[in-house]
Amino acid sequence: MSIFGEVMNPGSSRGGGRNFEDQEKNVARLIKLAGVGVVLLIVAFLFFNYVAAITRIGAGYVGVEVVLSGSQRGPAEIPIRTGWVFYSPLRSQIIEFPTFVQTVKWTRDLNEGRAANEQMSFNSKEGMEIYSDVSLSYAIEPRRVPEFYVKYRVSDLDTFTHGILRDVVRNSLNEVASTYSVEQIYGEQKAEFLNKVQAQIQAKMEPVGVGIQQFGFIGAPRVPDVIAAAITGKAQAIQDAERARNELAKTQAEAAKTVAEAEGEAKAAVTRANGEAEANKIRQTSLTPQLLELRKIENQKALIDRWNGQLPTVQTGNGGLLMELPKPVQ
Repeated sequence: MSIFGEVMNPGSSRGGGRNFEDQEKNVARLIKLAGVGVVLLIVAFLFFNYVAAITRIGAGYVGVEVVLSGSQRGPAEIPIRTGWVFYSPLRSQIIEFPTFVQTVKWTRDLNEGRAANEQMSFNSKEGMEIYSDVSLSYAIEPRRVPEFYVKYRVSDLDTFTHGILRDVVRNSLNEVASTYSVEQIYGEQKAEFLNKVQAQIQAKMEPVGVGIQQFGFIGAPRVPDVIAAAITGKAQAIQDAERARNELAKTQAEAAKTVAEAEGEAKAAVTRANGEAEANKIRQTSLTPQLLELRKIENQKALIDRWNGQLPTVQTGNGGLLMELPKPVQ
């Protein structure tokens, strides 16, 4: 009997102790397994993040492996193509670069390009400051991605586009614009100017495998209103002068045509007159007495051939009197 007045069964007391011990063992086993699982997870996390890792290079991208330790530190010479890549984060780093065409617009319009005033400014040969919105398209040559990374050490292409490339474009605009007047840039030589600027940018970017696909103004360059009005007025005057020259040329052409027609008619008349005179001369030289006698005989023969056998009913007499001849008896 216990102190609480209950009678304890010795057999049941021994069975309850064993169950409790089994439960304690099971709990301990579970705790041990959980600990092992946590340790394995930590080891796997450390392994796949610091010892070994896998990444995928998507279509339109090229990766470059940058070695972080050892004697071969730096970017690998051979770029990584599309597909799965295994590497060690403790030893190297994989950086992806897009190889498809990138287009950037630098404008003062906050709704186009980035939400900032990024218009370009440059100076003409006269020192006139010109503002313009520009667009540029470029692409990185896949096999030269390592050279690109070695040169600029950027892993974000936007940093290159809006930093290094923008400076190259601005400097190229100023270098070429210093040889052109504002009128040439604003007017008929604008295409030539833009082609030279694009060639200048390409020459600076080619050593690192960046190909310039397109470069141009968005809209017309912006100059002071007074200069713009003067350029427009000059262009209008040139157009008016050209129109006047065209009209004068047309009038002169019509007058020349009229003169040519008159001269042609006069020459034709002279030619006809000369021909008629020559014909008459030939006729006169050909009228001999023998020819006249032959023509007379031919005329008489023609009269005889046309005579119907009837005698004339009237005969001319002396003094011009007309006498009616007697009719033949039937």
